[in-house]
Amino acid sequence: MSGQYRRTFLKGAAGIGAAGLAGCMGNGGGSESTPTSSDETENTVNVGMVYALGGLGDKSFNDMAHQGVQQAEGEFDISFKNAEPSGQSDFETLQRKMATSDDPDYDLVCTIGFAQTEALKKNAKKYTDQKFMIVDSVVSKDNVASYVFKEHQGSFQVGHLAGLLTTKDFSYDGKKTTSTTNDDTVVGFVGGKKNDLIKKFQAGYEAGVKHANEDVTIKSAYAGSWSDSAKGKEIALSMYENGADVVYHAAGGTGIGVFKAAREKGRFAIGVDADQSRSTNYEDVIVASMVKHVDTAVYNSVEHVVNDNFKGGEINSLGLQKDGVEAIMGTAIGSEIPDDVTSALEDSRTGIVDGDISVPKDPKKVGK
Repeated sequence: MSGQYRRTFLKGAAGIGAAGLAGCMGNGGGSESTPTSSDETENTVNVGMVYALGGLGDKSFNDMAHQGVQQAEGEFDISFKNAEPSGQSDFETLQRKMATSDDPDYDLVCTIGFAQTEALKKNAKKYTDQKFMIVDSVVSKDNVASYVFKEHQGSFQVGHLAGLLTTKDFSYDGKKTTSTTNDDTVVGFVGGKKNDLIKKFQAGYEAGVKHANEDVTIKSAYAGSWSDSAKGKEIALSMYENGADVVYHAAGGTGIGVFKAAREKGRFAIGVDADQSRSTNYEDVIVASMVKHVDTAVYNSVEHVVNDNFKGGEINSLGLQKDGVEAIMGTAIGSEIPDDVTSALEDSRTGIVDGDISVPKDPKKVGK
């Protein structure tokens, strides 16, 4: 996958707005409709997409998965259909509907997000002829390809960036850092729901901040939601009002509130999953994003099926070394970041890849 593609986020991802489980299902691929005859589908690979809670339009996690299947559609003879759950209980049903469908007969069902794990364990065991893939979890079945990421590594990089910027006199378009000495430097982290996965983001970020400067204070909090932008804004406002120069979020749609707070207070923010300086309208506050290439996982899984090389039973782990995660500077602010900062980030990336820097996955182990 080319670097240019990695840095281009396709806007306008379509969501599905009907009610009920039937309304959770929608055709993918723009004008592409689900084929209705065996002649039309003879050579077409049919892909089902079951997204994480929050659905399409989150400008980050789900939209990155959608981007991956869109790229696959553009390069291969495939058709795809989207399913957006309205609650946790929908996962098992939506997966089952796709596994038992005859029109179309799905060659691959992509389950996006760790919250689908238990449902997939049941369905993969029951529908052994159906190929599945899952993102952010491991389901040890021969008919499931599992994709996990080293989010802590990419989060270390943006934490390193935040820790360096907060100790500098940095400004852009009326936004600026406010600290005057190392002793009063503050940055923040806002998580969605508190679980082991998001703790990896928090741990990596905090370790990166401390790698830049041990004296920086880090304020971390959880919103308890992936889609409550008002709560995200409330938490971030409190952090900015208490001296935070930069706040990083790993909170899905809740993170939009962090960007709103940054703009209101004239400070900076760091996006997640996608290059959010492109996928949102907050490029004036987003210094960087920790991009997690869910698009790569989806694209690769589809490509393997197209090439009759399905990776069932395998765990695919993507980190800095395989460009599964990376820190991408913001489209507007990135060019303003001092050279000594970007050079330091290159050094820490090399240190992580080479094994010279060990990044914790648990916030409790930061600094130990």
